[in-house]
Parts: sequence; structure tokens; C-alpha cells
Amino acid sequence: MINIVYRLKSPKFFEESIDEVDLDGVIVRPSHLSICQADQRYYQGSRPAEVLERKLPMALIHEGIGEVVFDSTGEFESGDKVVMIPNTPTGDDVCRANYSYKSKFRGSGFDGFTSDLIKFEPTRIVKIPDDFNPHVSAFIELISVAYQGISKFSELAVTPNDTLGVWGDGNLGFITALLLKEKFPKSDVMVFGKHMENLNLFSFADGVYQIHNVPDHVVVDHAFECVGSSASQSAIEQIIDLINPQGTINLFGVSEYPIPINTRMVLEKGLTIQGNSRSEREDFIGVVETLKENPKLFEHLEKLVTNVCEINSLNDLKEAFDKDYISKFGKTILKWNK
Repeated sequence: MINIVYRLKSPKFFEESIDEVDLDGVIVRPSHLSICQADQRYYQGSRPAEVLERKLPMALIHEGIGEVVFDSTGEFESGDKVVMIPNTPTGDDVCRANYSYKSKFRGSGFDGFTSDLIKFEPTRIVKIPDDFNPHVSAFIELISVAYQGISKFSELAVTPNDTLGVWGDGNLGFITALLLKEKFPKSDVMVFGKHMENLNLFSFADGVYQIHNVPDHVVVDHAFECVGSSASQSAIEQIIDLINPQGTINLFGVSEYPIPINTRMVLEKGLTIQGNSRSEREDFIGVVETLKENPKLFEHLEKLVTNVCEINSLNDLKEAFDKDYISKFGKTILKWNK
């Protein structure tokens, strides 16, 4: 089957190419996609030059949903709405597939979701209800990243979780704080951020603080860092100062550069630092089930949808990336009409 793929050839320049799709799996037509900061780093050319040279041209986007158009395996029906899993294991490993060097990740080393059709193994998609909000469903992948980190934290923490602190007032901080409040309703979820206009949106949290104005009495049992970039350093420093002994520091933020950590205080307090990246099938299933059980979560998650762009041409795609880049908060959703 003929397929058209829309790849980033060089920063800010997309091109079309014709590929062939074999009908020996599940064929999905994307319907709604979501731009991630990782996509923007490729589009803006802010990744190191050697990385761009090695990975481009490449189709971007690893967050999205679509509709099944054909399934040779018989596990799905034509018209089924599904969330697409970007992580693709390529062999057995002792660690989870989202941490395995044997896995491939769409939009990071091989083609993402900006194409007319995409072929999947049945395990790489998860069916979603027809009545799910498509704009929110487009970034289930991002929600699943927070979900898997919180699941790992639940297994790791040895001290009480009366007070949970989330550092970061962006998209991932919002989602992480929301899921923490859903999973631990009796815990106080406190959010620490820089922008009061963002913090005002965290209506479900038990408290919000600007990082430069935290009262002396505030402490947390466990912390979740969702800041990323060079700002991770100051966030981690503040976390180490405010966290109780034997707490866990759960890192989600991505930085292109090494971040120094005050290991003296990590040792003195007996802290555990846990890294979190990407997610796997069980996390997608967990998110879908959580949204089914508590559909009111959609009301909060809809606050993250700041742009919805209809994509009918490469120029539309470029304009959507440019619009997303100047947005200081929220997600840009692509209604994929290609």
C-alpha cells in the first residue's frame, strides 16, 4: 500500500516522501497528534549538530491517536480508535522495554507519526473508547510517562507519603500532580513553580508556591522534578533542602547538559534518586483505565490544550510548530487531515 511520510529534513524544513506499507499487521491512520518539547528541539535545531546529522531526515511526533483501517491479525476491527505506542522493543532484555537500549522509539531515531498510515504490531496500540476527548487523548503518551514514574515510586518509597511535592508548573508537572492527587487522595500535593499564571491552573492541588517565595515551615516527604533543562539544577537543590530524610526524588526533567547534585546532603538524608523516562504498554493501559474510571480528569486535562491546528499541508505543519514554540504553557494538538 502506498504511503506518504512527512519528514523533517533539516531544522524548520519538512518534505514529503513516498513509502510502501506492507499489509501484515495493524494499519492505523493518525487522527490527532500532539507536539512534544523533544519534537521542538529537532524542529528548532537545538539538538547538537552531530545528533541532527545522524537522525534527520525523520518523521516527528510520538504522541497521538488514530483509527484502525486494516488488521491482518484479527485483533482489531476497522474503525477502532487507538492510542499509538511509540516505544518498540526489538529483543528480550532484563529491564523494562522503555529503558532498554534494544528498543526503538518513534520520533527519536526512526520515523514518528507524521504520515498517512502507520503499521503496528498489535501490542503497540491500545484501544480507547469512542467518547474519549480526542484532544486530550492525543497526549496519552505524555500522561503515561507520569503514570509509570508514579507506579515506580509506589514500589520504591519506604517512608510516609503525607506530603508530595511537584517541581515544575508546565505540562508534565500539571499531569504528574493531577495523577498523584488521583492515586493518593489523602496526601497533600504541593506544587512549586515559577509562573503564577500557570500555578493558578493547579486548582486540584493542596497548595502552590512560587519557588522564590516558599515559607520556612514547608517540607515534603517525596518529590517529583518535572522542570528539565538547566533549571533542573536549582529545582533539585531546593528539593534536597526541603525533603524529609529517606525521601525519594523522582526525576522526569530532561537536560542536554550535566546537572550537579549536592551528594553530601543526599547521603546525609539517605535520599533515593529515581530516573524516569518514557513508558510501556502497561502504562498506556493504566492511563486508559484511569480515565475510564474517573472521566472528570478530562476536565482538568483539557486546560492543557492551548492550540488545535488542522493539518492539510506541509505549510500547516510548519505553522503549527511555530505556534507551539511561542506558547509558554499547554499542548498543541494537530488534527491530522493528511
